[in-house]
Parts: sequence; structure tokens; C-alpha cells
Amino acid sequence: MAESPFPDVRWGSGNSFLREPAAKFAATRPGSWVIRNLAGVDRRLLQKSRGRFTILGPIAAPVVLLTTTGRKSGAPRTSPLLYYREGQQIFVVGSNFGQDHHPAWSGNLLAQPNAKVTIGGKDIPVTAALLAEPERTRIYREFDEMVRVYGVYEHRTNRTMRVFALTAS
Repeated sequence: MAESPFPDVRWGSGNSFLREPAAKFAATRPGSWVIRNLAGVDRRLLQKSRGRFTILGPIAAPVVLLTTTGRKSGAPRTSPLLYYREGQQIFVVGSNFGQDHHPAWSGNLLAQPNAKVTIGGKDIPVTAALLAEPERTRIYREFDEMVRVYGVYEHRTNRTMRVFALTAS
């Protein structure tokens, strides 16, 4: 099997004593608010470190910078996102912390599936594909297994959260 085009460069430890309390906090509405408001800080840290460091690093969270093309502006839009890796693909979820609207980046991918991820000091062109059932639910469950906040987010809203497969192009 070929090596993944996406480097695995997490820092910190998946066994960190911070992991469980951080996940529990993130699952609360105040925790979601804090993380959503720290996203800008995290974006800058990830950009400066070229995807090597994140504020979620001490808990070994797998974070990628996703750069899409704005569907209205045509301008590049960059978002820090958790990802799940399987085989030659990585996956991202448009949870938007369980808010009632889809995140803008997910609409951008629907309009223009060619994007870029920055991870481990590498910029990697990708093509996004929206997952259909039952694969969408299977991958969503993997996210919830990885970070137990996704089950909470899923119950905060009536919308079906978009899940995308990103393949190096």
C-alpha cells in the first residue's frame, strides 16, 4: 500500500491528562463558544507554523488548515479543522459546533471541490467529495469516537452535518 500523502504530525499525547476534560468542556455550549472564538488565534498559529502547531496540540488533536475558494467572493478562505485519516484520504466534518447552519467552508467545497490543506509544513492540493449515506454516518461515528463532542453537536441541530473526503490531487 502506498504511503499517505498526508503527514501525521500531531504534537502532544493522545493520552494527555488534558484530553478528557478538554473534550468534555468542548461538548458544552460555553466550551463550543470558547473554541469557536479561539479559531482565529488557532488559524494564525497554524499558518505561521505551516500546519505544525495548534492550540489543541497538547491533546494531540489532528488539525489541518483547509483553504477553500469563497463561493461568493472567489477569495481564498482558510479554516482550522479536525480531521480523521483513513487510507489515502482525510475526512472533515461541517459540524459548526452544532449550530443550525452549515459552516461557510462546506458550502465553498460544494461550489468548488478543489482546495488545499496545510499539514506538517506541506501544502497539499485536494479534491473534496461530499459523502453519501451510509458512508457519511460511518465516518461521522469515527469522528465521535476520536473526539466525543460530535455526538453532542449532532443533537444540537436538526440539520445533517456534511462530511467530506479529501483526496490529494
